[in-house]
Amino acid sequence: MSVQTAKQVYNFNKLQKRLRRNVGEAIADFNMIEDGDRVMVCLSGGKDSYAMLDILQNLQAHAPIRFEIVAVNLDQKQPGFPEHVLPAYLDGLGVEYKIVEEDTYSIVKDKVPEGKTTCSLCSRLRRGILYRTATELGATKIALGHHRDDILETLLLNMFYGGTMKSMPPKLVSDDGKHVVIRPLAYAKEKDLVRYAEAREFPIIPCNLCGSQENLQRQAIKTMLQDWDKRFPGRIESMFRSVQNLVPSHLMDHQQFDFKSINSESGVIDGGDIGFDKPDVAPRFEQDDDDAPELGERLQVLEVK
Repeated sequence: MSVQTAKQVYNFNKLQKRLRRNVGEAIADFNMIEDGDRVMVCLSGGKDSYAMLDILQNLQAHAPIRFEIVAVNLDQKQPGFPEHVLPAYLDGLGVEYKIVEEDTYSIVKDKVPEGKTTCSLCSRLRRGILYRTATELGATKIALGHHRDDILETLLLNMFYGGTMKSMPPKLVSDDGKHVVIRPLAYAKEKDLVRYAEAREFPIIPCNLCGSQENLQRQAIKTMLQDWDKRFPGRIESMFRSVQNLVPSHLMDHQQFDFKSINSESGVIDGGDIGFDKPDVAPRFEQDDDDAPELGERLQVLEVK
C-alpha cells in the first residue's frame, strides 16, 4: 500500500468505521449470520465483493459469535480473464477459497443473439452454479455483494418497467429453495465502497464477458440516482429510508391491507388522511458517524445466550 498522509489515514479510518457499522447493522437487523454458520462469500473480483470479504473477515475476528468464511469465485472462461489474480490475493489473505471453473461464456455467446444484453442469462447460469457449489461446500449462507444503491436501482427498475414495488431483499431463500442468501452490504453506499476499494488497492477484475456491458435500463437509473445525489443532498438517503418504513394502509395493494373492511367505526389508521407526512427523521437516522457504536458493540445482539 502506498504511503499515506495523516489526513488520508484519518479519512480512511472514518470510512472503514462507517462501512463496518453499516455491515454490522444489516447483519443484526436481519439476523443474517448466526453462531456456527458457514458463509460462502461470492467473490467476483469487483470492488463490492472485495469489500464484503474484507469487512466480514474483520467481523469474524471481533464478533461475539463464531462462523466460518469460504470465498468462492466463478471463472466463466471469458477470453483474457486473469485467472491468477484471485488465487494470489486469497492465498495472501489465508482465507479458505474455491475457484469454480465453468464455461458459461460459450453458452451465453451461443444462446444470446449478437447485440442483445447477456446479463439475464449470465445471472441465471451463475446462480445455479453458486447454489450447487454452496451445497458441495456445506455452506449455510450465501453472501452477495449488492449494496444500498443496487437496492434502490432495482426498486426503481421494478416501478418503472415492472409495475411492482419490490427490490433486492437483504435476506431471502434461494431460487432452488435450499439456501439462505444474504446481502451484508445492504446499508452501504456505493460511493463509500468505491473509496474503500481505492484505499485498500483491491486487484479489481472488470466483467468483460460482454465488453463490460451494462444493462441499459439499470445504467440509466444509476445515472439518474447519481445526479440526484449531487444536486439534492439527502434525497437518496430519504428514498432508502422509505423502503424500511412502509405504510400499507396508505398505498393501494388490497392484498396487503384490508381496505374492504374499513368503515366509520374503524378509527383513524396510521395518521388518517395525510397526503404528505411531516418530514421528521427517526432518531436512528440522525446519528452522527463519529458517535455511532463500533461494529463489535452493534453486534452484541447476535451473541448466543
